[in-house]
Amino acid sequence: MVHETVAATHAVVTLDVGLPGIVWGWIITMNMWAKSIGTGVIFMLFYLLKKYPHEAAAYRFKAVLVSVIAIHVFLFFTVIDLHQMFRFWHIFFHPHFTSAITVGAWMATLFVGLLLVLLYASFIKKDNVFFDKVLAWTVVLAIPVTLYTAALMAQSTAREMWQMPTEAAQMIFAATLSGSAVMILMGKTLSYEAKRDLGIILAFSALGAFILYMSELVFGPMKAEEVAAVLEFIKGNGEYATMFWMGQIVAFVAPFILVVLAILNRSTSILNLASISALIGLWISKHVWLVIPQLLNMS
Repeated sequence: MVHETVAATHAVVTLDVGLPGIVWGWIITMNMWAKSIGTGVIFMLFYLLKKYPHEAAAYRFKAVLVSVIAIHVFLFFTVIDLHQMFRFWHIFFHPHFTSAITVGAWMATLFVGLLLVLLYASFIKKDNVFFDKVLAWTVVLAIPVTLYTAALMAQSTAREMWQMPTEAAQMIFAATLSGSAVMILMGKTLSYEAKRDLGIILAFSALGAFILYMSELVFGPMKAEEVAAVLEFIKGNGEYATMFWMGQIVAFVAPFILVVLAILNRSTSILNLASISALIGLWISKHVWLVIPQLLNMS
């Protein structure tokens, strides 16, 4: 470790060598997984209130509460991953908005503020008109909040596989997948038609995410030698091959098939099974995709 002061900028350099091994591990996986649930539930609540306003009215407080809990799980794992966690306040008092972490911290803070307003509107004030107005702004803010992690990963310039357009799409699919899954599991009094719609969203999210992963798997090696080397960890006898395919099947393939079966049989129990599978598999698939680029030596 090197510790010195750069005279020209008065910056203190504490580490200027490459970090070997896995730096972003399961803590960051929990970060992304919880964030997807927190934003996804808000997306689904907004949809249900527009399409099924009378049924969804009972879920205003419940959905927001789930979102608040999930976002605070996301924030908890974000803070504990910081190497200087007790200096996180610098982000707000000495911000540098060229960093995805800074932008994300500000947006997440505003998002939490709006969620607390929604809790107040639904539980204390009981003003549905005010709630719906605030919810619209919350949905708008939820989009960059769920996307910012993709920008953070893309800023890791030595990791060729993490590209902003693809990762951004994956973050959106993760939010709609997990959000619809949670609402299906939580919506015990929702009609079959409402749950069917959520199931369709879940199925198309799973299909879209699966296509993106398979596209990277097939065409990624053509993009860069580094991507080809990284993908060897999930091909054949690769170290993470079993975990990768388990995640793909449990998160995307099985939920898609289960939703189709649920619609054909008008079965909400099968939809519940698809939702549980999607939530478990999403964590696995996110973890594999996070870890494998870090296994490749940069020198």
